[in-house]
Amino acid sequence: MASEEHYYHSVRLDKDRCTGCIHCIQRCPTQAIRVRNGKAIILAERCIDCGECIRVCPHKAKYAERDTIDIINQFKYKVALPAPSLYGQISRVRDVNLLLNALRGLGFDDVFEVAAAAERISDATKKFLKENKEIPRPLISSACPAIVRLITVCYPNLIDRIIPLHSPMEEAGRLARLRAVEETGLAPEEIGVFFITPCPAKITAIKHSQENERSNVDGAVAINDIYPALVSQLGKLEEQEDIQHAGRIGISWGMTGGEAAGTFSEDSMAVDGIENCMNLLGEIEDEKLSRVDFVELNACMGGCVGGVLTAENPFIAKARLNHIRKYLPNSMNSVSDGELDEVVTEKRPEEIPALRLADNLQEAMEKMNRLNELLDTFPRLDCGTCGAPSCRALAEDIVRGYTTEQDCIFRIRDELAGSALKNAVNDIIPPPFRKKEE
Repeated sequence: MASEEHYYHSVRLDKDRCTGCIHCIQRCPTQAIRVRNGKAIILAERCIDCGECIRVCPHKAKYAERDTIDIINQFKYKVALPAPSLYGQISRVRDVNLLLNALRGLGFDDVFEVAAAAERISDATKKFLKENKEIPRPLISSACPAIVRLITVCYPNLIDRIIPLHSPMEEAGRLARLRAVEETGLAPEEIGVFFITPCPAKITAIKHSQENERSNVDGAVAINDIYPALVSQLGKLEEQEDIQHAGRIGISWGMTGGEAAGTFSEDSMAVDGIENCMNLLGEIEDEKLSRVDFVELNACMGGCVGGVLTAENPFIAKARLNHIRKYLPNSMNSVSDGELDEVVTEKRPEEIPALRLADNLQEAMEKMNRLNELLDTFPRLDCGTCGAPSCRALAEDIVRGYTTEQDCIFRIRDELAGSALKNAVNDIIPPPFRKKEE
């Protein structure tokens, strides 16, 4: 199994809290988790930092490694990048300017709305779709880093479909630093730019960028970490400056459908929830959606308001965003023809060969044949008692040399058929799966 050294991940395991239950292996969309010796193990090459294991772990053994707000003090000038989903987190706040000014009160010198950058990306997406009709459709949004990572792991044939434009976070980071340099005269490295994040995948995207050689963002503070201080600061505001520069389109990026709506195309669609996204990506691989121009995919249900690092119920947050954007202008930001190149990514995502059984085709075919032979001998109950999420995953682990057939208690029972030990083995099989002798 690949080591953590090769793949940075913000999603981490607290072994002291882990009890070896199988909630996480059953929920992980890429089957990136095993349970061995009573503890979960995250397979770094498969993990996409979607945070589903954090969401379902009853013991809080999974967590997202992130920065604390104290990190901003390492820089002379600090800029906050609030995600659009932040606007829906606090009750009775209908004025975005209140939130932006409250962020300044927490120690930031400036605030640059990611929603404003999102409007630029919406405009750039429209132009890119119009100018690149030769690229097979549909094109896929690059905004959700968990989805981008999912494609590199599970659907590498679709990498070229990922639209090569900055995510709003990266574009906001780029513009925020440029503005700060111009206004302060400081060197770029003296300016700290920090994203207020709803999910761990964004943290990973900052630490290990798939868009640029180095991220335009210096760190990330989780929404649920900054939430208490932000609420407290709202009650202390005496004056506020009008610093909001995003309209309806940008704020809508905080929930499912906002990005797709920003393309103003009837041939765009939006999907949320990691399983739904995987199903759709399979449809795209099978060329069943060629009449769709653009697809917005969100790993979290509801979009970013459903991120695992948010503080509010996603349905309530979505309702607040709808109320906030109701009386705003459609958009306040766009990309000129001369600026289009500036929002194009410096590099393309690369395939992560986590699902390959071998680099050599003949060896891979031999292992696949062996995998299928093993699978035919397994009960296909996907019970998780072996520590793998499915019988197929166990068979794959065996052909990779990670474990042995003895991990399947049902195989042991069948091998002991006719011996005095069979009943003893049957007694230790979980009750739903036991078989009584006729």
